[in-house]
Amino acid sequence: MFIVLKKAKKPYFYLKSFLAINFDMNQKSPKILSLAPKHILDEMDALNKVLDQGLPFKKLDHNILIATWNIRAFGGLTEKWEAEDSDSPKRDLHAVLAIAQIISRFDIIAVQELKGNLKAFRHMLKLLGNHWSFILTDVSGGDEGNDERIGFLFDTRKVKLSGLACELVVPNKKAEEIKEGAFDRQFARTPYAVGFKVEDKTFILVSAHVLYGKHASEREGELTAIAKWLREWASSMKSFDQSLILLGDFNIDRMGDPRYDAFVSSGLSVPENLWNVRRTLIDNQTKFYSQIAWFENQNKIPQLSIRYLNGGIFDFGPHIMKKARLSPFQLSWRISDHLPLWAEFSTRG
Repeated sequence: MFIVLKKAKKPYFYLKSFLAINFDMNQKSPKILSLAPKHILDEMDALNKVLDQGLPFKKLDHNILIATWNIRAFGGLTEKWEAEDSDSPKRDLHAVLAIAQIISRFDIIAVQELKGNLKAFRHMLKLLGNHWSFILTDVSGGDEGNDERIGFLFDTRKVKLSGLACELVVPNKKAEEIKEGAFDRQFARTPYAVGFKVEDKTFILVSAHVLYGKHASEREGELTAIAKWLREWASSMKSFDQSLILLGDFNIDRMGDPRYDAFVSSGLSVPENLWNVRRTLIDNQTKFYSQIAWFENQNKIPQLSIRYLNGGIFDFGPHIMKKARLSPFQLSWRISDHLPLWAEFSTRG
């Protein structure tokens, strides 16, 4: 038997009733735990129904829902329910409420483009509640690092840390062995690996945000280096865990382009039903930046400890901030220009 993490016909994370309980009549300014305006609450109700239809439910002793989401410049926050034209940043409480609603539907989510300023992130955590935890890097140094962090959020009712957290740094000797021209520097934003445990299954998620660069060809070296590094890790019996899943924003234009070929050059496999799903809010034809991949049916590499069931994206565009009549570009600064990409795995072997 398995338990579905929801009550009656409503998901277990139901913001409308949660916010009503925390409403403070004497509060002078809108805060994230105050009662949102009615049209926003109605929107969250509608969003919940769409999420019910578009995503699998989280089930104890049955599945694990893993996602990756580059949340555009996830840093500052305007503490109003609806930002005005003169406000900066444009991300407001309405946006954070919607982001939290989406994130709550997963068990673990890798987040890229977390900024040095964690104001919006901290407000989102208040909404998610005490059973959610996180682990993240410090900010990346230098201009190329763009003041970014990489992080993981996870639901502790189901997910535990298995003990490993590290940033991937290529040793000088290994860097010399990589094909000439493929890699001539350390990662601008070092990939972040964290070990997780769900029931008796352990695995490591490796999240990365590949440098975009001035030219598409500049990404190939970093992609090749990551793929080679991970194969060596997954092949080593001395590793903390050989069950690896790579996910994040790899700035790959499409399947079959040189960036994709570099990404899969060491045997990483992308599920077939994720090959052609759109990844971005604005350009749905040529930008397949986000990816989830692992080693499958490879010599000397053990099978993944959890079994892939299904995957996809959640297109929030038609369902959020409709009253404001925002363009996709405007919406991208409130929510994101990337769509969350998810994968459901069985924990039953």
